[in-house]
Amino acid sequence: MIKRTAPPHKPIMQRDMPPTAVNVITGFLGVGKTTAILNLLQQKPDDELWAILVNEFGEIGVDGGLMQGQTPSRDDVMVLEIPGGCMCCAAGLPMEMALSQLFFLASPDRLIIEPTGLGHPAEVLSVLASDAYRDRLELHTTVALVDARNMADDRHCKHPSFIQQLEIADVILANKADLATPWDLQRLSTYLEQLNVPHAGLLPAEHGAMDLSILSGRSAWSPIERAHHHTDPDYVLAADLPMPACGFLRADNSGEGFESVGWRFSADKTFHYAKVVAFLRGVDADRIKAVLITDEGIVGFNVSGSAFSEVPIDDCLESRLEIISRESDPRWEQALLECVVTQ
Repeated sequence: MIKRTAPPHKPIMQRDMPPTAVNVITGFLGVGKTTAILNLLQQKPDDELWAILVNEFGEIGVDGGLMQGQTPSRDDVMVLEIPGGCMCCAAGLPMEMALSQLFFLASPDRLIIEPTGLGHPAEVLSVLASDAYRDRLELHTTVALVDARNMADDRHCKHPSFIQQLEIADVILANKADLATPWDLQRLSTYLEQLNVPHAGLLPAEHGAMDLSILSGRSAWSPIERAHHHTDPDYVLAADLPMPACGFLRADNSGEGFESVGWRFSADKTFHYAKVVAFLRGVDADRIKAVLITDEGIVGFNVSGSAFSEVPIDDCLESRLEIISRESDPRWEQALLECVVTQ
């Protein structure tokens, strides 16, 4: 169920190297975590091997393709993808399994983990800091990204995942600071004081930009024993199901007060670029991400609130789209199918 979107490395059966430095980059839906990681990759030392572990709320799995499609082909970065909800609760794919496969494939110098914006980062840190990985991993700076413009929105400020992301952070990036007002930034500072997170440094950031040196600090996280919530180990995620004869499949997921609906489309289905852009712009949702094969090329779409962006993608095996919202709309699927070019 792990989606590997970088060339595999030769298995390393023995490890005589220092522990892998691991950073967790967390933040709520649409705050810019993937962009931040792409910026960090541009600063990666040439002699280091990095691994990126991306966890998604929905079952379809889009982020890995978006990230891989925006970086040149390289064998010094591995991108692994875990769809299906919080990686500590993901159906049939415990986080321990993902880490075991990672260390079988390679011995990275640095591991960056991007949990789903609706996951449980404290539980992720508990796994990383456990005795099982004492000799394998060294927990470095945990970074939480936050959009100060959302501080007046109770859907963010009172959401348990949002609060936990800030509580476990060593560094908090006020991302998209160029779009925020002084009042937004002051509201964020006051919120953090009320949350009592004096250990975390607050830095303004634009487009997820941060200096690589931020990652080198040691985490202040103290392991706390937490329950794990695994589900049926025989459950197969939609990202791994065979494509049906109709050429597309759908998957729904829900949790933490949100719903996700996602689709996979076979490579022989092409989308009308203009129609699909109109569809995406018309959807009322908290988050939309997609990699689509269109009549104008392969395009990656990223929508967060009113922010809409698209990037060209080098290649993909199939089209994938995920919508996250408070409540899904049953009309979305028919509208999306109407964007497919008639054969």
